[in-house]
Amino acid sequence: MEYKIIIVALLAIMIYNLFRAMVLMNKNDPEKPPMSKYIGRRVMFSGLIVLILIIGLLTGYITPNPRPY
Repeated sequence: MEYKIIIVALLAIMIYNLFRAMVLMNKNDPEKPPMSKYIGRRVMFSGLIVLILIIGLLTGYITPNPRPY
C-alpha cells in the first residue's frame, strides 16, 4: 500500500510542477524563476516514477496482469 501512496504522491507533485510552469508561461514575468525550472522538475519526477515502477516489477513487488484482455 505504501508503494501506491508514493507513486500517487509523485504524480501529484509532477502535475503541480506542470501547472506552475503553465502559470509562469502565461504571466511572462521576468522577475519570477524560469519556466524551465518547473519543467525540469516534472521530467525528473517522471523519470523517478518510471524507475520506481521498473524496480517494483523486477523485485516482484508489483505483478503485472498476465492477460490484459
